[in-house]
Amino acid sequence: MTPWKLLSVLLDYPEDGVADAGGVEEIERFLAWQRATPLEERRQVYVQTFDFDRRATLYLTYHTHGDRRQRGMELVRIKRRYAETGLPFTAGELPDYLPALLEFAALSPDLGVALLGEFRVPLELVRARLHELNSPYADPLDAVVAALPRPTRAQVAAARRLAEEGPPTELVGLEPFAAGAAS
Repeated sequence: MTPWKLLSVLLDYPEDGVADAGGVEEIERFLAWQRATPLEERRQVYVQTFDFDRRATLYLTYHTHGDRRQRGMELVRIKRRYAETGLPFTAGELPDYLPALLEFAALSPDLGVALLGEFRVPLELVRARLHELNSPYADPLDAVVAALPRPTRAQVAAARRLAEEGPPTELVGLEPFAAGAAS
């Protein structure tokens, strides 16, 4: 059985007492790092990794939609998926936040894993970035990805394309600010 709830906790903002949550093989290195690292330092690493590096953000729709309007529609779709199971989304985070998706998978494994599978491309992007950074958070991301079905060729190609190009940007409504616009 995949420890979705544990992975959700480990990929969320560090709180006191989380270092004792462990025992799962796939994340032993991460748990060892947590136990050996003071809480304040773990918090600093978390913020530096996930809040200041857009390529590592845990808000998965950002990777595929950027800050475009389509992202809002995708967030609504995810909330509806939560609600369809009788588990309405009530967390203080956006519904595409990876720890929230992992909690959903813990509560509704079939639907949750299917939803995580839909985010395979951004998961691979985040995972690759964490490995580039030699981040301790790469270990729990490896565990998440290992528990999902293998990516399709299309997903691998999409991940490569997004890694090269970055998230799309919204240009609608920005015409007055375009280069060469008359003053």
